[in-house]
Amino acid sequence: MQDPSFWEDQERSKTTLQKRRALERRKEALDQIREDQGELQAWGELLSEGEGDEDVLDFADRLEKQVEKLELQLMLSGEQDETSAIVLVHSGAGGTESQDWAEMLVRMYLRWAERNEFAVELMDRQDGEEAGIKSATFAVRGPYAYGYLKGENGVHRLVRISPFDAAARRHTSFASVYVYPEVDDDIEIEIDDNDLRIDTFRASGAGGQHVNKTESAVRITHLPTNIVVSCQNERSQHKNRATAFKVLRSRLYDLELKKREDEQAVREGLKKDISWGSQIRSYVLHPYRMVKDHRTGEEVGDADRVLDGDIDPFIEAWLKGRMASSSEAQVQ
Repeated sequence: MQDPSFWEDQERSKTTLQKRRALERRKEALDQIREDQGELQAWGELLSEGEGDEDVLDFADRLEKQVEKLELQLMLSGEQDETSAIVLVHSGAGGTESQDWAEMLVRMYLRWAERNEFAVELMDRQDGEEAGIKSATFAVRGPYAYGYLKGENGVHRLVRISPFDAAARRHTSFASVYVYPEVDDDIEIEIDDNDLRIDTFRASGAGGQHVNKTESAVRITHLPTNIVVSCQNERSQHKNRATAFKVLRSRLYDLELKKREDEQAVREGLKKDISWGSQIRSYVLHPYRMVKDHRTGEEVGDADRVLDGDIDPFIEAWLKGRMASSSEAQVQ
């Protein structure tokens, strides 16, 4: 990095700096754990003397959680794993049922972000006609947000007694989740204006008279890839346009990353355990209560806890599965 030529190759220098930041964070975590281990020994001496029983148990529990968090971070070695994430949730077919389920999923991820002290910005929300949402886009910002959430890509299935069915019948609803790395402004993504169709329209849902009387909402279609992004969360058309472009840049960047991963998977003979549109997880609230991930086999009996944001067991199981598959491919 001391070499002046290092900064001439912006892509190479950025990648190197990202790796350095990731290593620095892990080193800080390791240093803190080592410091805590020394403190734990002091607590152990007090414990042997019959003092500080409850305090030392609380401290040991905190240290264990720090170690588990570091172990998870060590699994996050992808090119953009340490970046923030943009999450899109879309309701599936089924009208109000699926729209309500999509809103439940958004709440689950927002609660997860809150538990893990990530910052969240709602970028777009399109309400359903009666309840729930048709779609929502939000950013989860903080170190490794994308690395943790990228395994949530896919279709999520809910089975329950419908609160919207007067006959109280069991319904199955679907919603899709897409996770993209949030692209920094200094990453160059070439977008030809001729490849874009930009439409403005009146926003729907909450927002007052202004939001419904002016064409402040923006929809951008990238014609070569047929990617469509929209934003109607701000009163200003300019702000909505800027947010929509940010989401588009992230999706195009993610598309390029996926192409590289697919090419590498072919070279290494590594079968991918997730494909776009695949059903990855079922949330069953009737006739029993359980959440099961179909890729890893991970099951949690407390469905309410999961829907309240405790999805860490599924994230950890998926990351461990990916790491194991990668290791097997390298051995072969």
